[in-house]
Amino acid sequence: MVDSKDLLSSASLLLSEAGVASPHVDAELLMAHVCGIERSQLASVFEISLDQTQEFNDLVALRVKRVPLQHLTGVAYFRHLELAVGPGVFVPRPETELLVEAAIEYLKAISGPRIAVDLCSGSGAIALSIALEVPGTLVLAVELSDDAVKWLAHNIVDHASKLEAVGSQVYLHHGNAGDRNLLNDMAGQLDAVVTNPPYIPEAMIPRDPEARDHDPAMALFSGLDGLDVARQVAWVGADLLKSGGFFGMEHADVQGESVPAFLNSMPGTWEQVQDHKDYNKLPRFTTAVRTDQPSVGR
Repeated sequence: MVDSKDLLSSASLLLSEAGVASPHVDAELLMAHVCGIERSQLASVFEISLDQTQEFNDLVALRVKRVPLQHLTGVAYFRHLELAVGPGVFVPRPETELLVEAAIEYLKAISGPRIAVDLCSGSGAIALSIALEVPGTLVLAVELSDDAVKWLAHNIVDHASKLEAVGSQVYLHHGNAGDRNLLNDMAGQLDAVVTNPPYIPEAMIPRDPEARDHDPAMALFSGLDGLDVARQVAWVGADLLKSGGFFGMEHADVQGESVPAFLNSMPGTWEQVQDHKDYNKLPRFTTAVRTDQPSVGR
């Protein structure tokens, strides 16, 4: 048996030297994963076996190379969700929780039945959060990536019993979120459109190795200014929403003016266009309300 506290101390030092932002937390989460327990239960673990030690050291070595923690544990936490993630799918970030909160507040304030769509759904973090936190809601989850769709389908199945308990449903659509024909049978029928599209300019390389080396490029990059997909998705949202419907889109912290600007440039389409800050007080997402004018854009 090996002293767990010594292992944690050594691992934390290695992770810190590698530039990991939360070395002690990551070390504890990896040890909890190896032990098959919650992080909060580690206080009662004083020794681990030689096999567990080897597994822990192997995982720490990968984390030192900046393999995402979520890929090593297979789990990402988002609001009240525990999501399965891994190579090929974007790991959901805490900043997106505020966008979801805005959509949930809107949907809870209107009468049911409610219909929403999560465009560029990835792991399903947005779609499942809305469906589970707003009972009686139908959410369409649209994702293009073949790899991400596998994780999305897995997470929908994993949460099936919880969805049934609150009377909500999540349906997967494997297709291009920017295609105005994909859901044209639902035109003018949706209450909310929420999206976290790729928004990084092609020439801008992410600073964090976890994103740069492990998040799929399809989920990150979108044209010279990063807004190619965002513009397409905005028109899809305009097509799908009812008059008075909610639109919410995440963006990069440098796009707090450009995203509202292009929404305002869509003739007669949006009102109450407003940008919002994230936990770090940086511009992070834009919301708008659909007018009663028909969509006439390209």
